[in-house]
Amino acid sequence: MKKVITSTQNSFVKELVQLKDKSRVRKKTETFLIEGFREIHLALQGNYQLKTILFDPSIFDHKQLVNFSDDIEIIEISNDVYKKIALRETTEGILAIAKTKNLDLNSLIINSKSPLILVAEAPEKPGNIGALLRTADAAGVDAVLIANPKTDMYNPNIIRSSVGCVFTTNIATGSTNEIIEYLKEKNIAIYGAALTASVEYQTIDYTKSSAIVVGTEATGLTDNWLDNTTKNIIIPMRGAIDSMNVSVSAAIIVFEAVRQRQIL
Repeated sequence: MKKVITSTQNSFVKELVQLKDKSRVRKKTETFLIEGFREIHLALQGNYQLKTILFDPSIFDHKQLVNFSDDIEIIEISNDVYKKIALRETTEGILAIAKTKNLDLNSLIINSKSPLILVAEAPEKPGNIGALLRTADAAGVDAVLIANPKTDMYNPNIIRSSVGCVFTTNIATGSTNEIIEYLKEKNIAIYGAALTASVEYQTIDYTKSSAIVVGTEATGLTDNWLDNTTKNIIIPMRGAIDSMNVSVSAAIIVFEAVRQRQIL
């Protein structure tokens, strides 16, 4: 018999709200919420394990549930419950509970002999992380490394802003020191986006193993990165300001690297 939840005061619903809102709950339970049909399918594509599907029949056509494994619990929820759990009322009326993956640096697997890696140091806004992941997915980079993360990667705002690219991108997190050590051990050149002691980004040869490193919009990269880069790079500015949004800057440099690799 299919399970149905109609009350927003249901204890399980309250647990799901905590799962949505609290990083510590996601870490403790090793689960997280996915919202949206496309995002759920991208998670499956990324080999994430789904535990439960929740759907609002007033929005979502239950006939589409036949595409999911019989091992996944299916729960019908009322519209009030859906609005309580969902971050966006405009999504398709479907959510999922999924198991997190180990995103530690020592679990990262890169198959390319000359990888292209995007590194972001301490990104503060989930929207920027999501945009960086969308860039990484579009460019086909081999990995995205988040140094000194300010939030867990299963924050619902990261999932939303990345439109599910958090599931399709090879991701690892670690401290700045750990990631620098990792890149050096793998003989991956480190190109840090910086305003000082820099050369124009397009003058670099990215066809060999390369890591493009971006910092926060407010302060840029820390000295630890700047002291360990192979070369600092800069995007020349033609206007009055000296910087751009971090995700835009990363996209410009990453796609220059992709362009170079395509003409080999």
